[in-house]
Amino acid sequence: MPVYKVLVVDDSVFMRRIISDLVEELPQFQVIGTARNGAEAVELALSLKPDVITMDVEMPVMNGIEAVRKIMKTRPTPIVMLSSLTKDGADETIQALEYGAVDFVQKPSGSISLDLFKVKQTLWDKLMAAAVSKPASPVKLPAVPGERAVTGREKGVNRTTSGSSFQPFHPAAFRHLVAIGTSTGGPRALQQVLTRLPADFAAPIAIVQHMPPKFTLSLAKRLDAASNIRVVEGEDGMFLEAGVAYIAPGGWHMTVVRDRDNRYRLQLGKGEPRSGHRPSVDVLFESVAKLNELTRHAVIMTGMGSDGAKGMKLLKECGAATTIAEAEETCIVYGMPRAACQLGAVDSSLPLPSISDKLIQVVMANR
Repeated sequence: MPVYKVLVVDDSVFMRRIISDLVEELPQFQVIGTARNGAEAVELALSLKPDVITMDVEMPVMNGIEAVRKIMKTRPTPIVMLSSLTKDGADETIQALEYGAVDFVQKPSGSISLDLFKVKQTLWDKLMAAAVSKPASPVKLPAVPGERAVTGREKGVNRTTSGSSFQPFHPAAFRHLVAIGTSTGGPRALQQVLTRLPADFAAPIAIVQHMPPKFTLSLAKRLDAASNIRVVEGEDGMFLEAGVAYIAPGGWHMTVVRDRDNRYRLQLGKGEPRSGHRPSVDVLFESVAKLNELTRHAVIMTGMGSDGAKGMKLLKECGAATTIAEAEETCIVYGMPRAACQLGAVDSSLPLPSISDKLIQVVMANR
């Protein structure tokens, strides 16, 4: 069994010790060095050549985001971010993922986390996935202008929910629906797919990205700023519109349903996690499988585990027009796409740059 070398980066002596001890509880990992800021991390990444790096975000001299950017330019290495639970922590973590970090783990109680042991298994799982992953090429999304999120009717997105103070309007009819599921490496993959779609894309896009609360909102806002289509975090009761992508909020299952007036809405629920996830790709795909009157297209991209494979298989059996898995050559972690392929649920395995081309072809040519 290989032993993976780990570099631990944190400005707190206490946290470096805690993280190192947790990492070395597993015999597969050996901590070969620690760094107290991003500048030291860049130097040690070159000299020690670790297999994986754990990276704090807020540090003096050079923060974790800038360190990720420099490491991915000088010696690309899988990096797992350790993030705080704050909104700023979520925004910064999404930036780090854009620069090429593989994944992140939330510190349960802030920057100096006395109870980091609560996420020990998550840390191990993500370190192992990172150790066997391919380092990501960085992609940069534009900063979101201003502090206040621009959502709902301000952007033309119908946000009608059961508690809404205004009457619903009837979105234009659409014939196609796209559903996408992804996990580790997903923010980068979504960026490459969504930003290539035209503003008049003739289908709504329902997305599950495995992420906790706050992070999905930050991801949606940054993708929206970079895309021709609109990208929002989904809300319960929200009508679907063509040319809008809806990202399931962290901590909620998201499904698509047709109401008695033949309009399509999102439903959010707190059901039990599926395959350890809420939101779950399988839950989304299973809801889409019931919508036989629509031409459905399903995509499963980079991520560890098998969430979405059974749902894609059901979609195919229920007449989905297109089922796509991201090809192994561009996956950060070839887990979820592999599982879908092994179930015989996939029509096409495509590298990332080709997925948006395929969606444009099947949706726009037959709208």
